[in-house]
Amino acid sequence: ISWAPSWMCNNSWVSFCLRSLSVGTKSGYSLFSVTSVDKMDCIHEGAECPDVYIVERLFSSSLVVVVSLSMPRRMNVYHFKRGTEICNYSYSNNILSVRLNRQRLVVCLEESVYIHNIKDMKLLKTLLNTPHNPSGLCALSVNHGNSYLAYPGSQTIGEIMVYDANNLSTVTMIPAHDSPLAALTFNASGTKLASASERGTVIRVFTIPEGQRLFEFRRGMKRYVSISSLSFSSDAQFLCASSNTETVHIFKLEHRSPSREGESPTWGAYVGKMFTAASTYLPSQVSDMMHQDRAFATVRLNMFGLKNICALATVQKLPRLLVASSDGHIYIYNIDLKEGGECVLVRKHRLFEGDEEPQEEQQEEEELEDRRSLPLSKSPSYAATVALPSTPPSSTTLTGYSDGGAEKGDVIPEHEFIKGPLLDDENEFPPVSNQSN
Repeated sequence: ISWAPSWMCNNSWVSFCLRSLSVGTKSGYSLFSVTSVDKMDCIHEGAECPDVYIVERLFSSSLVVVVSLSMPRRMNVYHFKRGTEICNYSYSNNILSVRLNRQRLVVCLEESVYIHNIKDMKLLKTLLNTPHNPSGLCALSVNHGNSYLAYPGSQTIGEIMVYDANNLSTVTMIPAHDSPLAALTFNASGTKLASASERGTVIRVFTIPEGQRLFEFRRGMKRYVSISSLSFSSDAQFLCASSNTETVHIFKLEHRSPSREGESPTWGAYVGKMFTAASTYLPSQVSDMMHQDRAFATVRLNMFGLKNICALATVQKLPRLLVASSDGHIYIYNIDLKEGGECVLVRKHRLFEGDEEPQEEQQEEEELEDRRSLPLSKSPSYAATVALPSTPPSSTTLTGYSDGGAEKGDVIPEHEFIKGPLLDDENEFPPVSNQSN
């Protein structure tokens, strides 16, 4: 999975990271494998501390950052394969979110941000008196080569402060929205930044570090919604957005090419030119709306008003949309990257105990099995084709830090990080999360 946000609901924290899913609960936390559509394997269950409301894993390594409701001002860093605590760090106020990549670990409080060197957990910089940020909204580029950090620059309007966490300097301020920010995320290379405001009607994408507006998408017009997550695909060609409504939107990041000279103009092209010409005489708000792109693909969830997060991923070599909901389940959908449209639900997994009756759950599973067992037509669609179950890949062994290491409570030894964390794949992305109230 490229990356996705995380959130806490019903005392449970859910976070997507590379090929795994992290879930914090009253009893501790769990790490699940999502390399297969048909099965989720539990990699590890941690019970070091109860009431976990933040759990973040670095890449596919054994390093896990945990924050508990019993000690909301203290961050614990564990080596979960060895069952030892690497270090812990306490702050002046409650921890609202944690971000990390191969170089930096960022801790966000309500009115301050702390930047650590992940090699030895040394505190490098403290950003004090930041604008009031009760949700701990911030984003850290997963590309450790630039380590850009984004956080709200105002409490009243949607200003984005972009900070270079490697060189410890301010990069730019982006006037992104008229309303306060609700969601932020970088693409994998750290060259694009997507944002949404508390109104939730418009999603914008900016270039980094320049801060120039690159794309603008309209999620809806009829109502304001609460955007709970934004997530780029690993190639930054698609962007998905989820909210407290029943619809998840997937946008395609492409610039429309102008019609070539000499081509016979169509009626649609003529009408489009008419609207473009007319937009110059309309108020700026109306003109902007006419130039905003709509969703390329959508998902209609069978729920309304529940918090959920989404991620775009390649699972078993096929494009998937993963949606984790506060009803305690993860939903896996197939995406038609050629035609778009409505995505196809192929699997549903339980994350933690919920209120749904087992009989209803069994009936839904039977309906999914019936859908996958339907014979293909002579000219099946792409979405229908990939809905068929495929053989899961062989499981891979997780590699973590070297055998030599820290005893409980010690600072991470420098030799553990001479070449950075030992990962399965240099192209893997660390977890990135956004917490929502």
